[in-house]
Amino acid sequence: MCSVRQYVRLALCATLVLLQAVAQAAGYVDVLELPAKPSALAQRSPLLDVARAGERLVAVGQRGHILYSDDAGQSWQQAAVPVSADLNAVHFPTAEQGWAVGNDGVVLHSNDAGQTWSKQLDGRAIGALLVEHYAALASAEPGNEQWPLLVAEGERLTAEGADKPFLDVWFADAKRGYAVGVFNLILATADGGQSWTPLQDRTDNPQGLHLNAIAFTGDALYLAGEQGLLRKWDAGQERFVAVASPYQGSYFGLIGSPGELLVYGLRGHVFRSRDGGSSWSQLDSGLQVSITAAAQDARGDYRLFTQAGHMLRAGADAALQLLPQTQQSPVAGAVLAGDGGLVLVGARGARTLSAE
Repeated sequence: MCSVRQYVRLALCATLVLLQAVAQAAGYVDVLELPAKPSALAQRSPLLDVARAGERLVAVGQRGHILYSDDAGQSWQQAAVPVSADLNAVHFPTAEQGWAVGNDGVVLHSNDAGQTWSKQLDGRAIGALLVEHYAALASAEPGNEQWPLLVAEGERLTAEGADKPFLDVWFADAKRGYAVGVFNLILATADGGQSWTPLQDRTDNPQGLHLNAIAFTGDALYLAGEQGLLRKWDAGQERFVAVASPYQGSYFGLIGSPGELLVYGLRGHVFRSRDGGSSWSQLDSGLQVSITAAAQDARGDYRLFTQAGHMLRAGADAALQLLPQTQQSPVAGAVLAGDGGLVLVGARGARTLSAE
């Protein structure tokens, strides 16, 4: 099952194939070695996520495009980025320090509020990272059958090359964070991305399902993924433990606040929990299209957006309200801007919604 960001890329498959053919004719250059090309059309090219960096907004998307805005999304400037890989997610735990992740196992870091970026990791190194980490554990615990299996997984990843997409990223502060992706790919850092530790052994995911999203609700850290995967960080066990899921289809994201969690995904499904995932209630969207992004508005209500561009509001009660829009286009990411409005990104670039 694909993630929503993979759906956006599939919609542009024919164009990408043509571009690849042109690149091959001109001589192949690895996207991990090719800086993102400046483009006057970057603001209207496919963007897959957007985040706040203090009062600044930072959006990421295809071909390594990263844009930043200092006027609540009215205008954008393109950042200097050292790769051309598609970027799927971005997060700033502080106004200055931020991380972006994407295809080919790319992890990028900015220390100037998104204006310039450096590469901390890519998929060519991830397999070796797993081998080194789990080989050390195998040596320390020769009777544990889990470690050789994870060493073999690292060897397989090394043989496959760089193609290991990260789908989301979250940092607690300028030092501690996580990058998650396909087939249970999950890495953690405690030093701002200078080094990374695999957490495959600390995530209840024996099927190796894709991890589509990671989010903190103010009192707990959660993972959401395909086939109804929901996991919650247990500090006592130091692992992501299974949460009973109310739905067996894919989740594309989650959002919440202390004491409340919303998860959303395929075919308009939305569920709310107010007890840390022990019980759930379904919020009827009345839609059959996938919900792909969410943000809290200036009133604290949740706004949910679909792959077709619908906008729903979830207030304190159990109802979802479909809201009218003057413009409707697919949404992959949303964020509250400093002026109280919302900024949305998707297949047609960035657009704004004024405060209500």
